[in-house]
Formats: sequence, structure tokens, C-alpha cells
Amino acid sequence: MKQGICQNCNAQTHGDYCSDCGQKTDTHRITLKHFFLHDLLHGIWHLEKGILFTIKETFVRPGQAALDYIHGKRIRYYNVFYLALLIIGLNLLLSHFYENVNPVQEEQIDNTPQVSEFFRSNLKTILLSIVPLLGMVAFLIFRRLKLNLAEHFIMGGISLLGILMMSIVFGLVNFIETFDMPDWIGYLEIVVFFMMFLFPIWTYYNATKNLYSF
Repeated sequence: MKQGICQNCNAQTHGDYCSDCGQKTDTHRITLKHFFLHDLLHGIWHLEKGILFTIKETFVRPGQAALDYIHGKRIRYYNVFYLALLIIGLNLLLSHFYENVNPVQEEQIDNTPQVSEFFRSNLKTILLSIVPLLGMVAFLIFRRLKLNLAEHFIMGGISLLGILMMSIVFGLVNFIETFDMPDWIGYLEIVVFFMMFLFPIWTYYNATKNLYSF
């Protein structure tokens, strides 16, 4: 087992990581080659891999994914709340783009659901109320999960992430509908809209399907 001195805290090290501060013991001088071929690509790959895995799990098995995270299987997941903030930012960016590319008439704004305006006006409300509201209700209902309130907030967070991801699709469909499109586009918009609000049900069903008979 290799021994040495940690370059971060000066503690004695045994192995690949410092037992005091957790820094890697294999530090090296930064060069352009290593920066581009290792540090930059390695960082982007691991960030992207974590985000893509978390998004996939959010749609395929949101409840079980949340339980995995709660029970300590966290290395493959990107932080749900950080990712939710990124998705909100992406929503606002896309809606700004939609408005610039195809600005709608004033009378259309009054009659058309505007997901961008909703998120812009209610951003703090979404972050501060959806997660705790879902968490508190589920804490009272799903006692067999044996989760504390904070752990139910994680479940609410993954529900919020799913809603935000589908809001991207909703915004895209809403944008497409402003052009001369077939009637089924409008029905698709309605379907996505209801899926957004039903997503927490899917999350908790996925988490409790083995504990309750539905």
C-alpha cells in the first residue's frame, strides 16, 4: 500500500485517498495535455453520465430511484434539487427563445397556457411548496415506507424533477401549436399537461407497489 503526505492537509496517507480530508493522493502537475484529455473530459463525462442516469431513473422508476438514494445508493445519481434548478433555467431559456422566434399575438396569450409565464411568476412557489407539500401528505399516508419527513422530501424532489422535465415537452408542443399544425398537436398538449400533474402519483405508486395492494 502506497504511503505519502496529503498535499491538502499534510496528513499521512495510505492508499488512493486521504483518510482525513478525502482528497486523492495521486496529485500531479497540471499540464495542457492532462487538462484537456483528463480533467476536462473526465469531469464532463461524469457530470453528464450522472445527469442522464438520474433523468432516466426519474421516468422509468422514480419511486424506486428515490428509495435507492435515500438508502445510500447515491454515487450514480446527480443531486435531484440541483438538477431541478438546471431544468428550471432551461425552461426559462427555451421559453425566451420561443417568444423571440415566434412572438404570439396579445389575444393568444390570454387564451393559451403559457408554461414559461407560469414558471417565471411562480418559481419560488414551486421550489418552496411542491416538495414539502408532497412530502407532508405522503408522510401521513404512506406509513409503510417507514421514511421520515426529510426522506419524503427527496421523494417529492424527484416528483418535481419529473414535472419539470415534462414541462419542457409541454413548452415545445405549445410552441409548435402556434404554427399551422394538425389538431392532434392540441390533444398532445393536453395529454402532456395532465401527465405533469399525475407524475407524483406515478412516483409513489412505483415506490409503494410492493407494500400496498392497489
